[in-house]
Amino acid sequence: MSGMPGERVHRLRHSLEVAAPAGAVFALLADTARRPLYSPHVVHVERLDFDGVRERLRVWESAGGRIRSSLLVRVQHPHERRIEFVQLGGESPVDSMNGEWTVEEGANGRSVVTVRHEFTVAGGRDDDAAGEGLVTGDNARAELESLRRIAESRAGLDDLVLSFEESVRVNGPGELLYDFLYRAADWPGLLPHMRHLKLTEPSPGVQILDYDVRLPDGAVHPGASVRLCFPHAGRIVFKQTVPSGPVAAHTGEWSVLPDEYGVRVIAQHTVLLDESALLLDGAAPWAALRASERSGAGPVSPSVLELARRRVRQAIGRTSLAILELAGQHAESSVRSLPRRSAATAGSLP
Repeated sequence: MSGMPGERVHRLRHSLEVAAPAGAVFALLADTARRPLYSPHVVHVERLDFDGVRERLRVWESAGGRIRSSLLVRVQHPHERRIEFVQLGGESPVDSMNGEWTVEEGANGRSVVTVRHEFTVAGGRDDDAAGEGLVTGDNARAELESLRRIAESRAGLDDLVLSFEESVRVNGPGELLYDFLYRAADWPGLLPHMRHLKLTEPSPGVQILDYDVRLPDGAVHPGASVRLCFPHAGRIVFKQTVPSGPVAAHTGEWSVLPDEYGVRVIAQHTVLLDESALLLDGAAPWAALRASERSGAGPVSPSVLELARRRVRQAIGRTSLAILELAGQHAESSVRSLPRRSAATAGSLP
């Protein structure tokens, strides 16, 4: 797809050699659900339909300091290890965007992964094209490097990824639960570990959070997240953009689900562990365990990995459960504070 007649098509190509089999790298690229974990600029992906070859996606991504969304069609050619993509209905200044991912076999079990982009900009303005080229190039290089790091990890991806959830049942209206989750700017005064939080909303439903949290060891660490809010569905999805410790990526969702028993508020998390941090962090609780095993520069051992998974699960779970419980208290206390009509006036007309 090359744009409308008369439009200038801009082409970019980025490649990287990866010390992993081509099939393993292609499997990472084909895994749409996990793309926010290995793609630094992708905030959230929702698959709208998929027939086994062609999929239609809604993608939110960071581009040039802002969050933009687009419809994306991807067509997978697994026998060729190739994925075509076409962006539909992108945001200004992009008029059209398409391209493909390819993975080729190299020597000694290595592979070469390449991403190509073709795009046009509205009006053909050179400054807009240059800016879009910089953004697309930066994102492509970051995504390739992240793919390389994950594909080359000695631990399997399934061992480095953990998914879990916390939930609380509440006797209160779902609207008030969602309201508390949405108003994250109020959290620092309620959560002891959160020292500071600045919330900005550059466009309706998109929130940028910058905050400081106190870790269990007493250290204060900066953090940042992007949140996408869907009030009619009772959902807030997020991606932590400044992870800490052994966490390479962290995505998740807050959701409010009414059922026949009341309302359940849920926090879902998916975390990608950073294998290099597990190998190098001498101050971490698993460092002594690694030393005792004399594992040297080899892969992370199952015992170290399990300890890291448990510690991360506990730390994130403790925080999210505290937020869920506060949301429940907020909803239930608001209901209790509503004025009640007396028996004498309950049957009278207003």
